[in-house]
Amino acid sequence: MNARIAAAPDRTRGRLVAEEESHFRSCFQRDRDRIIHSSAFRRLKHKTQVFVEHEGDYFRTRLTHSIEVAQVARTISGALGLNAELTEAVALAHDLGHTPFGHTGEDALHALMAPYGGFDHNAQAIRIVTRLEQHYAEFDGLNLTWDTLEGIAKHNGPVLPGPDGALPWALAEYDARHDLELHTHASAEAQVAALSDDIAYNNHDLHDGLRAGLFTEEEIAALPIVADCYNEVDRAYPRLDPYRRRHEALRRVFGVMVADVIDCSRAIITEADPDGPDGVRRLGRPVIRFSDPLWRDLQAIRHFLFTRMYRAPPVMVKRAQVTEVVEGLFAFYMQSLEHLPRRWRRDLDQIEGETELARLVSDYIAGMTDRYALTQHARRLGGPGGPGTREG
Repeated sequence: MNARIAAAPDRTRGRLVAEEESHFRSCFQRDRDRIIHSSAFRRLKHKTQVFVEHEGDYFRTRLTHSIEVAQVARTISGALGLNAELTEAVALAHDLGHTPFGHTGEDALHALMAPYGGFDHNAQAIRIVTRLEQHYAEFDGLNLTWDTLEGIAKHNGPVLPGPDGALPWALAEYDARHDLELHTHASAEAQVAALSDDIAYNNHDLHDGLRAGLFTEEEIAALPIVADCYNEVDRAYPRLDPYRRRHEALRRVFGVMVADVIDCSRAIITEADPDGPDGVRRLGRPVIRFSDPLWRDLQAIRHFLFTRMYRAPPVMVKRAQVTEVVEGLFAFYMQSLEHLPRRWRRDLDQIEGETELARLVSDYIAGMTDRYALTQHARRLGGPGGPGTREG
């Protein structure tokens, strides 16, 4: 382990509520395990990435994506001598705050919540692990270490006030009682989790878009990075069947991105020579990153995916449909609190004003899976439904 900058369990900043630590698991292992056993983590199984969850058995969900991110993150963290347990905890938790229907659901909920402070999925993840998970006798949330909470909150970089001068309200609320130093960069481990997220979705969205028929293999084989990988496979296996050819090429794309992050980050760490984990935070720039040439190639891939997948006509039709579902559910529950599940009604007498009410409804809807949101919309408003399930 790179002892100079790696997070060490015996130097953690601890938990908000003091606990006796385990004799056989580090504090970061316990964080990871609590995340895996949380209700929010299980619900990721039925939350979409791009496609609505029940539309196909092979498309990625938030759960499979999070597992893939954690696998990539462990590899990079190990190669750089960082703490793989903290890296894995942040990677597994990074999408806990996502709404049903992916970024479409988040966009819809953010617009609905604009009068009440907005909605941000990273801030919502903090709200989940510090408040909404309610299973333990001595505290709300999971009582994760400061190090893991910091990584969840700012793995994408410092969190600064927006144009209105405010932080995401859910994050500001927690930060007021447990300072996460939002103005600084996160640990190297959290930065690894963020880049691993980029690597995972760039790769698996190419897989899923091909499977959905949104573009062809010939089209992606002309993209930067991807073209070289297909050529390498064709030279080594000239008569490989199409499915294996695709898999061999795209797994090489994965390898190119991972190797680039490791090589580039190793050089940055050597050059910057930060004096420990806090030195990484104070450096003013990330220590984990892609090289400039690979970053430019990734921008071309992202542009292709945006135009041909995320904004493809069939996806846009579905985006419009699920936006109506989120909007309808929000309006319904704001006017019909008696239809919230019992545990969500327990504290209604303590809610003061429309803002707190909207945030309660937002928490409930954000926690829904795709299929549950569709089922509730059909049940409450007569809209299109999905496979039935029980939640809440």
